[in-house]
Amino acid sequence: MGGYVLDFQEIDQTQVALVGGKGARLGELSRIEGIRVPPGFCVTTDAFQRILAETPSIDDRLARLDRLKPDDREAIRALSAEIRQALEGTALPKDLGSAITRPLVRLGEQDAYAVRSSATTEDVSSASFAGQHDTYLNIVGPAAILLHVSRSWASLFTERAVIYRLRHGFDHRQVQMGVVVQRMVFPDAAGILFTADPVTSNRKVASVEASFGLGQALVSGLVSPDVYKVRDGWAGRAPRAAGPAH
Repeated sequence: MGGYVLDFQEIDQTQVALVGGKGARLGELSRIEGIRVPPGFCVTTDAFQRILAETPSIDDRLARLDRLKPDDREAIRALSAEIRQALEGTALPKDLGSAITRPLVRLGEQDAYAVRSSATTEDVSSASFAGQHDTYLNIVGPAAILLHVSRSWASLFTERAVIYRLRHGFDHRQVQMGVVVQRMVFPDAAGILFTADPVTSNRKVASVEASFGLGQALVSGLVSPDVYKVRDGWAGRAPRAAGPAH
C-alpha cells in the first residue's frame, strides 16, 4: 500500500520507526510460515506526524509540557488532557482518511476490528511502555475506525505516559505513534509471553500468562491468569495467583 498505510506483509522488524513496536512485530510474525496472524494493516507514523503538524498550538503545548517535572501531577493532567483534546479535534485530511479506510473494502467493512496504539518507544531495552497507550476492541465501520485511530494518536499523551517519559528522559517530540488496525478473532484463550521472567528478570526463563477469552481482560488485570514457565528445556505450570492480576 505504501504512504500512510502498510499491510502487515509489507512490514518487518526493522520498521519500528515507521509503524511502532506492535506493528513491526506483527509484520514480522506475518512473514513466518505456519503462523496465522489475523489480517490487518498499520497506519504509519508519517500520518501521525502530519496530524501533529496540523494541530493548532501543538508546539507551544509541547514546550510547556517539557518544562514540567514528573511530580507536577495536576499541571500534567490538565495539559495532557488539553493536548489529547486538540489532537482528537483535528480533522483528518480527506486523502489521509481515504488511505486509512481503503483497506477495509478488501478486509471487510462491517467486520469488527481492534484499533491498537503502536508507539516507537514500546519495549525498548531501557524502558517499557506496556499498557500506557490505548487499545480499542470491536470497532465496526470506517467512521468509527477513523475516530479510534485519532484516539490512539491522542493516547500518546495520557497522563501516565507523559509522566513515564519525563521520569525516563524521553523527548515528547521524538516519540511517534503508529496505529494497528487488525480484524478481531474469537479466541478460546489468549496470553502474554515474557522472554525474561518478569519476577526475577532471569533471561533464561520464559514465562507465559494466559486466560480464557480475549487477552485484554488479562492485561487489564480483570482476571487471574494461569502461568507457565520454560527454562532450558524444562517446562512447568506455576500455581494460579490468588486475587486479581496486576
